[in-house]
Formats: sequence, C-alpha cells, structure tokens
Amino acid sequence: MSTRLATQGRLINRDKRLEFTFNGKRLQGYEGDTLAAALLANDQMLVGRSFKYHRPRGILASGSEEPNALVNLGEGARLEPNQRATTTELFHGLTATSQNHFPSLEFDIGEINNSLARFLPAGFYYKTFIHPRFAWKHVFEPFIRQSAGLGKAPKEADADRYEHFYAFVDVLVIGGGVAGLQAARAAGEAGARVLLIEQEPHWGGRAPVDGAVIEGKPAEDWVKDTLQALEAMENVTLRNRMMGAGVYDHGYALGYERVADHIPGSDLPRHRLWRIRAKQIVTATGAIERPLSFAGNDIPGVMLATAVRDYVVNYGVSPGDRTVVVTNNDDAYRTALCLKRAGLDVPMIVDVRPLVTSPLATEALQAGIRVETGKGIAKVKGRKRVTGVALCLQAGEGSVIEEVKCDAVAMSGGFSPVVHLWSHCGGKLIWDEANAHFRPDPARAPTGAQGEAFVVTAGMASGAMTTGEVLADADAAGKAAARAAGFTPRRFAAPKAAEEPSEPMAPVWMMPQGASYDLRMKMWLDFQNDVKVSDVQLAAREGYESVEHTKRYTTLGMATDQGKLSNINGLAVLADALGEDIPQVGTTTFRPPYTPISMGAIAGEARGEIFQPLRRTPIHGWHEAHGAHWEPVGHWRRPYAYPKAGETVEEAVHREVLNTRRRVGLLDASTLGKIVVKGPDAGRFLDMLYTNMMSTLKVGRCRYGLMCNENGFLSDDGVVARIDEDTWLCHTTSGGADRIHQWMEEWLQTEWWDWKVYVANLTEQYAQIAVVGPDARHVLERLGGMDVSKETLPFMGWQEGKLGGFDARVFRISFSGELSYEIAVPASQGLAFWEALMEVGEAYGMQPYGTEALHIMRAEKGFIMIGDETDGTVIPQDLGLHWAISKKKEDYLGKRAQARSFMDNPDRWQLVGLETLDGSVLPDGCYAIGEGTNANGQAEMFGRVTSTYYSPTLGRGIAMGLVHNGPQRMGEVIRFGTPDKSFVEARIVDPVFYDKEGEKQNV
Repeated sequence: MSTRLATQGRLINRDKRLEFTFNGKRLQGYEGDTLAAALLANDQMLVGRSFKYHRPRGILASGSEEPNALVNLGEGARLEPNQRATTTELFHGLTATSQNHFPSLEFDIGEINNSLARFLPAGFYYKTFIHPRFAWKHVFEPFIRQSAGLGKAPKEADADRYEHFYAFVDVLVIGGGVAGLQAARAAGEAGARVLLIEQEPHWGGRAPVDGAVIEGKPAEDWVKDTLQALEAMENVTLRNRMMGAGVYDHGYALGYERVADHIPGSDLPRHRLWRIRAKQIVTATGAIERPLSFAGNDIPGVMLATAVRDYVVNYGVSPGDRTVVVTNNDDAYRTALCLKRAGLDVPMIVDVRPLVTSPLATEALQAGIRVETGKGIAKVKGRKRVTGVALCLQAGEGSVIEEVKCDAVAMSGGFSPVVHLWSHCGGKLIWDEANAHFRPDPARAPTGAQGEAFVVTAGMASGAMTTGEVLADADAAGKAAARAAGFTPRRFAAPKAAEEPSEPMAPVWMMPQGASYDLRMKMWLDFQNDVKVSDVQLAAREGYESVEHTKRYTTLGMATDQGKLSNINGLAVLADALGEDIPQVGTTTFRPPYTPISMGAIAGEARGEIFQPLRRTPIHGWHEAHGAHWEPVGHWRRPYAYPKAGETVEEAVHREVLNTRRRVGLLDASTLGKIVVKGPDAGRFLDMLYTNMMSTLKVGRCRYGLMCNENGFLSDDGVVARIDEDTWLCHTTSGGADRIHQWMEEWLQTEWWDWKVYVANLTEQYAQIAVVGPDARHVLERLGGMDVSKETLPFMGWQEGKLGGFDARVFRISFSGELSYEIAVPASQGLAFWEALMEVGEAYGMQPYGTEALHIMRAEKGFIMIGDETDGTVIPQDLGLHWAISKKKEDYLGKRAQARSFMDNPDRWQLVGLETLDGSVLPDGCYAIGEGTNANGQAEMFGRVTSTYYSPTLGRGIAMGLVHNGPQRMGEVIRFGTPDKSFVEARIVDPVFYDKEGEKQNV
C-alpha cells in the first residue's frame, strides 16, 4: 500500500524511481527521498524495537533528533549499524534492515519484557544485579550482554575511505536555514572569510515548509536568491551535508561532512572530518520540536507535528489518512492546515489551552477542522500502529470523554533551541518562561583567553520564534561576528518577513495533568531507552534530586539522540516531582559530537599500512638494500644490525662492536630528536626544563642534560648545543622527540605563556650520522673541508661549515666512549653524505653498525638509556647523576618533588654494574633475590637488571642494574632469579666497564 500523495513533494524527483530493500522486501522511492520518507511512502510504519522493552517503534521525527528509526545500512564491508533513516538519503540499491529483535521485526520474543514492565522499572539493573553479585555474574550477566546494544558491529573491514581536512576562516556559520543564510551574508558582505555549513542536503531549513514570506516572496524563492548572492562571493564557502559536530576553546570546531553516503562505490571519500579554526562562530542551529507525554505516545504513527508537515510538503508522503493533531502551541495548526490542503482528513485538533483565538486557529476552523480546547489525550489506541485516540480533560485525571478513530497523531509540545554547540565550550543558558525552554544567555557567552566572546547564536537557536525575529537576530549575529573578526559590516537592514501573530504556548509536561499512575507508566520520555514519566518520578522519590543523577539512574537522554527530544520534558517532570522550578533543576551536560560520527571519519586515512605510518630516515633505502635487520623504535625503523652472508644477527652485532672499537663504524642517528628553542627567554626556559644549567652554556659548546617530569622522575636526556645568543638545539631520545616537543609547548602555553620563546621540532629536517672509532678523525680529514682536530673541535664542542662539499654541523659528542663525531646535514643530502663517508672510509675498514651494537658500547661505558635504566619511578640521583643536577638554580621541573622524604632518601635502589661469576649473560629484567621474605610471604627482592649484554670487547656478560644501596655494596656477590627458577650469581661492580678515564673519547 502506497501513501504517496499525487501532489506535493518539493524535494523529490518523480521522474527518477529508485529501488531499495528493507528487511528483504523490495520497495520503491524517488530521488530526493530520505529512507524514512520512502518507508512511510510504502506504508512501513513499524521500523524497529525499543532497547529495554522491545516495544514496536515507528518514525517519530524527520531529522537528526530521530530516536526510533535506526537501521543497519548496507551489507558486508559496507555494513553500518544505527543509521538514522530520517537523515539517510535514498539511493538505488540501498539495503536496510531493522535492529534489536528476534526472530523478526513483526514478531519479537523480546517483547515479553513489555509485559514485565512493572517489574523492570528505573534502577532495576542496579537493584537486582548487584546483589547478590553471584547471581549477576553467573546467571543474569550473559543474558544482558547478549541483548545489550541495538545494531551489530560489522565483521568485515570497511571498504570505504575517509579523510581529514583543515580550514581557517574568519567566521564559521553552522546551520543553513534562513538564519544561517542571513548571518553568512551579513558577515560575507563585510569582507570576512565565511564558511557556511548545513547538515542536510538542502538549504533553507523549515521556512519553505512552513510557508514563510520574506521580502514579499515565498521563503523558497528568498533562499534561492540568497544562495546565488553567497555563491557569487569569493570569500564565502558553502558546504551542505556537513554537520557542526563540536565547538571547542579558541575558536576550534569540528565539521562532519557526509561526502558520498548517497553515492556508494564512488571514488570520493565517504566522510570527511573538518578541523576548523575560526575567529568567530555563529551557531544558527534552529530548534527542535518537543513531544508531548501521554499514554501510548510511542505507538507507530504518533509523530512530531513538524515531521508530519515535512513528509507531506517535502516528500509528498502521508503518514496517515486521518490525523489527530494534539498541541500546546499555535505551530501545530500549520500541520493541520497542511494536511487539509493535501486532501487528507484531520478529525480534530486537540489543544490543551482553554481558549485559542489566534489567526491560525481561526483559519483551521474555517477549513472545517474541529478544534477542541482544554482537552488532552488520555491514551492512544493500537499496538503496531495507531487506530485511534481517547480524549480527556487536560485538567482532569484521564477519564475518557470521547474516542476518535485515526491512523496518525501529530503532536507538538513547543520548541527547544538547539543549544548544544553553544554549551560545548562553556556557554551558559537561561530559562525562558514564556516559551518554556532554555536559550543561550548572551551575557555568559563562551570566551577566549582574553575574555573575548567567540560564539554567538542566531535565529531560533537564540530563542527567536517568528521568521521576522529570526532574520533580525541572524543579521545582527552575522554583523557582530564580522565586527569581532576585524571587519566593518555594511549598513543594510535585515530582511523583513510577514507577521506571524500567535498566542502564547501552554507548558504541558504530562497529559492529562492529574494522570493516574497507570497512565504515567505508559507515557514515554526517552523513546529509544524506554524511560517513562513514572521512572523519573520514581528516581525523585528515591533521592535522585540532581538531573545528572536521574539521567544515569533512569538512562534518560542516554540514547543515540542524546536527549534531543527527552531532556526538557524529563527535567520538567523531575522538577515537578521535587516541587522545584525548572531552572533550579538545571540541564544535563551537552557534549560533542552533536550527532554520532563514524569511526572511519575519526580515523581518517589512518588505516591499513598507514594506520601507524612508519617513519624512515633519508638513508632507509640504503639500509634496506644492504640487508639491515630492523628494530622498531617508536614510529621509526632503525637497523638493528647488518648481517653478512652466513652470519647470524648475533655474530653481526659482535663484529660491528669490535670493528667500531678497533677501526671505525658508521651509525645512522637521524632519528634522534632535534628541537630548536629560540628567543630572549630561551635560556631561562631551558633552565626550568633541565636539571642542570643551560643558560650559561657558551656558543659553540654542548652539554649533556636531564629532563624530569613534575613528579621528579627522569623522563628524557640528551645533548644540548648552543647555536647563538638566543638559540639552543636540544637533542632527545629517538622515541621522545614528539613527546618532549609537546611537553615544551604545554608549559609555554599553560604556565609560561608570557615568556618569549619559540620551539620547533626539526627532527626530520636533518640527517645525522655518527662516525665512531679510532680512525674517525682520519675519515673526516680525508673527506676534507673542515678542521676536525682536537684543538679546533674539542670534546663537547661543535662547529659548522663544509665537509666534503656538504653543508654540515659537526658535534664532537660520543655515546660509545670512542672518538666520535655526529654530523648533521640537510635531510635532502643525507643519503649522498652517507655514501660519501662509506666511500672514503673503505680504506680504514669502515662498516655500518646498528642499534644493538650502539647499546652494547654504551653499556660498556656505563651510559644510561632512557627506557632501560628508567621506568617512570627513577630519579637522576638513583643513577649516580648528581653531577647533572645544578645546585645554583632556584628551581627546575621536578626539583620540589625530589625533595620529598621518600625521594630525598639514600635508602633507594641505585645504579651499579653487574658481572656474573661464570661470565654468562643475566636475563633481562631479572630480580635480585634475598634470603628473607616480604609481607606477602614471597622471596625478598632488592634489585633488578636494567640492561644486560654479552660484551665482545670484554669477552663476557655485563649488566647494569638498580640495587638497594648498590654503590655501598661494591664487590658483594648477589643472586638473581632466572625464568627457569634457577639462580645466577653476580658481583656488584662499577657500572663503567670500559675506559673509565675517558681517554679514548677525548683523544
């Protein structure tokens, strides 16, 4: 049976039929339909089941506020659950299935819960399943987990692609109704760069549907003219199918663009997540019609009055042949008149107000529509669709005075401005008594760091209720935003709209007002989560006086629509139950996103091979071609070793160590963090970041430094070089560059925001190559171009110049204990410089070495490694690094924490060297075992191994570890437990195993 009207349908193309399926049934719609409109056109009233009681649910709304019509969309790799039928554009071949039922939509055994509703009130889960816990764990939990959720998660990898986009504008206008269009035009005419976004495919919002007249022409014509004017402006960008997802501090906003949902299989990305920076944001997000609370208001066929009007006018679809309209305001009369003009029957308008004499009411009477005032609906009759309504006096208790046959009910409980985006970043609300809604309080707008407001609302989002008021408010908002962004608005008056006289609405939160408990048990607030009026009243009786607590106890507003329809009604019921005014009860917290965003859009292109993109040095290809065995270091891949033919990885490591110690080796150190810190306060800043003094470092010199977090624990180390009077270059660990850069920015932006310091992460701008070993100087001298003698370039010095024709900055630093130079060249020259070194170094037996050889050599020298000797609980003093802590500085990050009693205590685990008595290698991470037991009856542990290697230089196993009072126990033999539950004995020795005097690195 088709309910498509012969006329109407401003958004559909009747010349293009589209086929789709719903639960396997082949159906037809038109181009321009939403899935919801097409389902209604095919008389598919039942579209889903509610979450808790599995009650039959039909389409309630026509936009993103829809709580019921959620479907599984697509199949296989393009399956996506919980998609709103009301915002899904119909396309040929669309496949949809309903959710949350078994075995079928029409017959769902879960509906037995509905018969048990009296025994499953609010708080049922808490009361029943927590005590006794045994019953919950072993009996109830499996059933609840099986039935939880609505749609089912896809099992196949998503076949579509997604992307992120960045935009920088002066004014962002969110909402493409007449308010958004006018605000964008006012800001655009002032010269501001404007981005106007609208979540629907069409512009103009409700005004064309409502028949508004603007500047003497139909709203639809005004919208077309305004769009043409905006499109002609080069400084204005228009984007539809794009939802304003969230507004954050400092003018940051997220836009969610559904690029190709309506054209599946195209080459376009399916969704695009916009990250927008705007000087000013205008939210012209309109208002949402509220439902009314009466028994049976969830039966399929009961819809919002504006939604009924949308389906008739926009899509030529009739939700029913006989529609009863029930309202507390004048707007619903427009729906009744719209239905009448479409040739449909409106048996009655039920208006709770005692007397109505507005022009719309008069027009309805003249159209032959019966208007009953002071009345309400006692209950809606029907189960899977409406069959009639029972009327009662609104001031009574629900006694039926008349029954009316109908197949649809259009309800209107007033309008709530969409204040979500305003509230996301701290905007406050004020209660509007006349319209019974919360609206933005302009005196308490979201503000930036300097106290300046950066968000304004426009139109119905501000609380304006007539077209004339909407346009005037939007024009003022657009001009104010342009002015705040630094532009001078033009002095054009706001467009005028025809007057829309109306009578005040009557705030009604329950129908009838004295309804019995039995009726209140059947009045639904949250349609998806099955929260009733009686549930909220029960929560109030049980002490949940905060609306936030009531929300969590009843799950009110926790459905996918996030309370867009239920919150105001719910808090009004709570206020009444508590005997308080609505403003005193307050609202729940609005959080982004405004409507759900796909996980694909959040991830963007970060999937498959680029889920976590590998970072490669400029020399990566050479390493790969020469058989490098790779090691992951954060996002980097570094050569672990370079095995030769017939050689194991372990043998390659040993060869590389010995060759570097005896001759010369080459290391790709490009992954080391390189952060430039510049500005008049740079030295002061680095003195706070490092434990030792950096401001006194001379230009041309380097200094090893330690960084601690505010809790005093060691977080990173590296060599700092002073480049000029205002510039320092900070080297960090390979995996720490991004983290340390963010750490620096955090302190500069939150604590020391007035310091004149600039930091930039230059890690990938330079290739850095270490030339290490007794013949290192000979290699560089043969390369030529720079004096690298000890006198000209001493240890811990650096100089800049040409080296072998390459632009180079040469640092005389060592992490191996050998004569060593670390040379930074532009990344574009990195590979060529490496190959040049290999060529001239061949005469000296130069070989590349990897990270494992690097680690062995540093351990032989007793150098610590962040992440090995540190684990987030270690302070510099534990590692014998007292010398790297300045006694001259008043403060540094972590200093006060290190003065706490348990930190400033010599009775700690401290760094020592370890030599096994039998020359074997200690297992990594094994613990030193004492003779006694701890409080848990386990063997006493008083130390652990932090680094352990076989040293080819010394021909035995060496290790470093943290041992209780370790430096005071030199020469003592202690036992370490092994994974096979045996023990290895090791002697505590000095952690420097090789060249303690440092003669080799200072040669």
